[in-house]
Amino acid sequence: MTRRRAGPSDGCLQGAGAQHRGMDATTAPHHIPPEMPQYGETYHVFELMQNLLEQLLIHQPKDPIPFMISHLQQDNDNVPKIVILGPPASGKTTIAMWLCKHLSSNLLTVENLIAREFSSLAAVARKHYQKMRKLSSTLLVKLIQERLKEEDCVRRGWILDGIPETREQALMIQTLGITPRHVIVLSAPDTVLIERNLGKRIDPQTGEIYHTTFDWPSESDVQNRLLVPGGVSELETARGLLEYHRNIVRILPAYPQILKVINADQPCVDVFYQALTYVQTNHRSNAPFTPRVLLCGPLGSGKSLQAALLAQKYGLVNVPDSIIMKVLSRRLSQQDCVQKGWVLHGFPKDLDQAHLLNSLGYPPNRVFFLNVPFDSVIERLTLRRVDPVTGERYHLMYKPPATMEIQARLLQNPKDTEEQVRVKMDLFYRNSVELEEFYKRAITVNADQDPYTVFEYIESGIINPLPKKVP
Repeated sequence: MTRRRAGPSDGCLQGAGAQHRGMDATTAPHHIPPEMPQYGETYHVFELMQNLLEQLLIHQPKDPIPFMISHLQQDNDNVPKIVILGPPASGKTTIAMWLCKHLSSNLLTVENLIAREFSSLAAVARKHYQKMRKLSSTLLVKLIQERLKEEDCVRRGWILDGIPETREQALMIQTLGITPRHVIVLSAPDTVLIERNLGKRIDPQTGEIYHTTFDWPSESDVQNRLLVPGGVSELETARGLLEYHRNIVRILPAYPQILKVINADQPCVDVFYQALTYVQTNHRSNAPFTPRVLLCGPLGSGKSLQAALLAQKYGLVNVPDSIIMKVLSRRLSQQDCVQKGWVLHGFPKDLDQAHLLNSLGYPPNRVFFLNVPFDSVIERLTLRRVDPVTGERYHLMYKPPATMEIQARLLQNPKDTEEQVRVKMDLFYRNSVELEEFYKRAITVNADQDPYTVFEYIESGIINPLPKKVP
């Protein structure tokens, strides 16, 4: 059998095929209309498809189409799914109850799971609990699974208080496809926790927890009905802490990407707001993201420097503020801006320009307001000088000239006089109120600090998802 020799055309085809197989969506020279990535980002299409795929793989329905339709109709991808863990007396139940009220979600504890009246499984669990004073992991996980299928948990989410208690429970919960979005672990020294537990009191009517030293109710009728809960003696607390420490080190590896440890040895309100801030954040996704960044701030706030740093590190197109609107529209529609993203600074200057930018189809997906005190702006701008001989730029405070001879010949730009700066600052402040109202999800940054510290804050705001809006 004779072998056919490969001709020149075969080599071209093989090369083209290899080149095509090695090409991916990020390097292919495709012309992507700007509306496409904007639509995907606005409606979170990537995250939606990713979540659908996860649910399909977890539940493995025989007919995927009706399952996906049902899942989309539930519209519950963003409801709270929170686990709060912590040692005895760390305040986890109090924080869980406050979060539950603030987020209008459902609190799940061992006590309320076994107390459900119309559940035969809960009835079995109550008998088991009365006899053994604890639940088996299998029974507890079944109770959780049954509860999470109910309509209120599907629509408004859930908060697990002190569950899972062991690694076995954590893995059993994960196996069922029950995955929290946020896991909070409260931490405090054992000596503090033992002292706390000794003063703990509980309201039998509301379930609210109080403390004889740190959180005593003002109403006398509430004071009179408070009870000392079981298991709060020093010996019992020490035993509970020992068991907790033994289990928690094996539980934490089950939640590597969604875990936050909060110091519980501080006022309860501070712990709550740190927890609330965390559960309102979205975790970074793998969705393609093209930054369209707007930097707003007064003259001298460092917008140009931050824009240059972003362009240098991330390859964004740095669009100067001197560009007029007609040319700006043409520039933002060019392929490098569509593919790489852009950073715009010094524009829009007022509400009309902000509306115009949106109407042309170029809404920013990250907006930063750089805040600098008026005195700092005056100091930054009015002390700038230039050497007319060498063209070198100086600042009388931050970068003074080396000799008196150079200083004697330095000139000030007429635009940098205090009078001119005050006029421009006054105009900025009059317009900034409306711009801040227009860009409701803008991030405010203290720009009166080291420029690279400011850059880190801006960078964090770009690479991380924006916080969720919670009423």
